[in-house]
Amino acid sequence: MKIGIDIMGGDYAPEATISGALLAYNELPKDVRLVLIGDEEQICNGLAKGFADAKDFDIVHSTEVIGMGEHPTKAFTQKPNSSISIGFHLLKEGEIAGFASNGNTGAMLVGSMFSVKAIPGVIRPCITSLLPKENGGVGLILDVGINADCKPDVLCQFAVLGSLYVEHVYGIKNPKVGLLNIGEEPEKGNLVAQAAHGLMKENKEINFIGNIEGRDIFKDKADVIVCDGFTGNVVLKQAEAFYWMIRKRGWKDPYFDRFNYENYGGTPVLGINSTVMIGHGISNDIAVKNMLLLTKDVIEAKLSDKIKSAFNPDKIKSTFNNE
Repeated sequence: MKIGIDIMGGDYAPEATISGALLAYNELPKDVRLVLIGDEEQICNGLAKGFADAKDFDIVHSTEVIGMGEHPTKAFTQKPNSSISIGFHLLKEGEIAGFASNGNTGAMLVGSMFSVKAIPGVIRPCITSLLPKENGGVGLILDVGINADCKPDVLCQFAVLGSLYVEHVYGIKNPKVGLLNIGEEPEKGNLVAQAAHGLMKENKEINFIGNIEGRDIFKDKADVIVCDGFTGNVVLKQAEAFYWMIRKRGWKDPYFDRFNYENYGGTPVLGINSTVMIGHGISNDIAVKNMLLLTKDVIEAKLSDKIKSAFNPDKIKSTFNNE
């Protein structure tokens, strides 16, 4: 298995990405080889500083970098020699099994849609975030940023995508799915939420438990929490802010330590024909390491293949066929 990483992506690249790759190398199985994509001289210098042998990695040279503030579509098309563009070329050609980056999120999404493309039947690919539960487990919330406005059928698909992810990557069998709303009753919320509730209730491929409220997010009420990307991003950023406020005040608590983004590394883009992992732009070496370890887990779970199977047209027809 080969995993590509964009060495030039992120606020602290290339130092943090090279250090993170070295940490991951020490924990990954020997049959996993990392492909470092970026400026070859900087990569080799970074490996030497870490007392690593460049022969233990594949190095693919790139001459351009897509900056964090650049327009995603323009940058991806106008910079074919960037580390992100080259990474997607390698992924499309099957030379790597997965591609991870802390770089320009928009460019990563553009690459996902135009290079490896969405799985047929998936209306909107999405990204997720893990939320620590009080009982020690984890919950998943999606979408968290790339689909600010969603129709009911898109939210219903998020429920399927999230269920497949937590089942096959985190081992949560028959995950409980909740729709984030302003009340538990089916008639609560806006028209989109009401319609989505009806679709999710009819979908036999998910274990839908109904609406959940914001106060239930960190409880064990649901394993998969569905919402539009606008709402999900607000929830995610609020959780991050709460964690940093606790850190700033010098409080130490094992539960709240689990809110540290470094523990999770990144999120896969769900609903595309390969494994693409997006990390936080401020990722340090620990976060980069965990992103690469998660990339390996997602590849081994064959998540994209399982999503393809779930969105097979014949299966979808039977799913919504009332008995």
